[in-house]
Parts: sequence; C-alpha cells; structure tokens
Amino acid sequence: MKKFVIILFMGFSAFAQESKALKLSFSGYLETYYAYDFNQSEAQAKLPFMYNYNRHNEFNLNIGLLRAKVEYDNTYASLAVHSGTYVDDNYANENTKILSEAFIGLYLDKERKSTLEVGILPSYIGFETATSASNLNLTRSLLAENSPYFMTGVKYTFKPNDKWQFSGLMTNGWQRINKPDKNVSPALGSQMVYKPSDKSTFNWSTFLGKELYNDEWGMRYFSNLYWDKQWTSKWRTILGFDAGMQTDVTNNDDRLFWMSPVIIAQYTLSPKWQSAFRVEYYQDKDNVIIAGDNEFKTLGLSLNVDYLLNDKVKIRTEGRYLNSEKKIFVSDSFLVNEDFYISSSLCFEF
Repeated sequence: MKKFVIILFMGFSAFAQESKALKLSFSGYLETYYAYDFNQSEAQAKLPFMYNYNRHNEFNLNIGLLRAKVEYDNTYASLAVHSGTYVDDNYANENTKILSEAFIGLYLDKERKSTLEVGILPSYIGFETATSASNLNLTRSLLAENSPYFMTGVKYTFKPNDKWQFSGLMTNGWQRINKPDKNVSPALGSQMVYKPSDKSTFNWSTFLGKELYNDEWGMRYFSNLYWDKQWTSKWRTILGFDAGMQTDVTNNDDRLFWMSPVIIAQYTLSPKWQSAFRVEYYQDKDNVIIAGDNEFKTLGLSLNVDYLLNDKVKIRTEGRYLNSEKKIFVSDSFLVNEDFYISSSLCFEF
C-alpha cells in the first residue's frame, strides 16, 4: 500500500511539472508580389486607400512575418515582427512599426473559458487578415482595407461552449499603437461569435470611441457583420456589411455616415486549384474613412485564381476592377472614374 501511495504521488508530481512546462513555438509568413495598374500610377503607393500589393509595376515584399508563442501554466504570450510594403503603408502614422502583435494572455479559470489579453492585438473586426493565405481573395476588400488590422489595449473573452464566444475591449482607438491625444478617453469594443456548426460562422463586432475628423475629436460608432458559410466541399461564401457614423464637431455635431456591403464566393476546382469572385460597394460621401476631394462611392469586382503548390505555398493571381461615381483615380495626370489592376503573389506559410 505504501509503495502504491509513493507511485501515485510521483505520478501527480510528474503531471504537475508537465502542466507547467514552458512551451515555445515559432511560425512565419512570407509573401512576395507583383502588381500592374493599367492607369499606370506614378505615385509611390498606387491607391491611397489600399495598403496591400500597392506598388505599380515592381516586384516587392508585401509582408514578411515571424511569430513566437510561449505558454506557461495559465499564461501565454505572442510576439510577432514584420516588414514589407504593407507595413510601410499601414503603419505610416505609428512610432512603433516593427511589431505586428505583442500581447500577454491569462486564463482566468481552470476550464479556460475566460481569457484576458493585453497589448498589441490582432483586430477583432472583419473576416480578412494581414496574411492573405487564409483570405478567399488575394487582395483585401475595400471594407477590410479601411477598418482596423490591429488594436492596442485590453480584451476579455468568455467562451461558454463551442458555439458561442463573447468579447469586450478597451483600446487606444481605431487602429492605434500610439495615442496622439492622451486626454481622449479609451475606445470600447465588442465581439459576438456564433458557430452553429463547424461550417458556419456569424460574427458581429462593434467600435465606440472618439476619432479625428477635420482635426477635431468626434464620436465614432461602427458595426461589422459577416456570415461565413461552407456550403459543400467546393463552395464557400462570405457575406459582410460595415456601417459607421461619425460626429462632425466642426459642423454642429452633424452625423456623417459610411457603409460597405460585400459578397465573396469561392469555388474549389480541385485539391490544387481554387477561384474566388467578389462584388463590393463602398460609400463614404463625407470622406470620414477614405480621405479625398470627392465623395467616395465605388463599386468593385474581383476575380482570382489560386494554385496550391502544397499545404504551405500558394501562387495567386487576381484581376480587380473599381468604378467610382466621381473621378477619384489618376491616369496620365488626369482624374478618371475607373481603375483596373492585376496582382500576383507567391506566399509561404510555416
């Protein structure tokens, strides 16, 4: 009996030591590209409201990313560094550009249903990420390009079961690492995810906080909805809708609105080939999100073809057409209503 107790105690000790072992893992993503704009833009960035594959007629690196993750007992952390033209364009206003994410997470209960994360976090808004291998289209939608890719702050998440997940956030604002005005209150956010099955996801994310418009801080209200559905082994669709409102402090607290619907359909031709088609519209009449001299009312059509060389490498090519009610695109130093460009990428995820 005494021997049995000793063996049992040694077993529990080994389990306790194993559960507190430091677990370290590394991953990365590398994406090179070539893009050709038929308007033949001479600017450094061919479209000011795009942040990916945004160089005309040159080979370049969109994003190179290295990530380290560590787990210990009831804590974890993630640190990722990145570089590329995506970083140059999307982090132009930040003092800290090299960090893609840097946060510490805590499990608040034994069942790990509640977590608290603090630091530079991936955005809780939208269905497209900065590493496009997981996106249905090569280029990001207008909706995704003009909503946050990252947030800095605190995020609490509660996942009662496999179908539901709820999150609340307090952040430095709309895609900010550095806070330009320390007197402005932190922004608030929420996320609700419902997965009735492993082939269907409903997501609703919101943002509430003061943001700049006409150099004044006005309240911004924002909602992001999407439904991601895998219909069969070949067909998958995403329906998304963004809507926002900004208070114009300089004009009697006038309310300014913008919105963007999008639909994407992907068809898997074979284990090696996939194709996706996107229809989208973005309306920002008061240039709250997309700066410009004219109202932004733009329809977009995209078609891409992907070749999966293996489970880590993709070769992708996409044609994208944009048509605006106003002349906002530049061609041979003239403003025009249309733009068409082709992008190709080779990405490696490990």
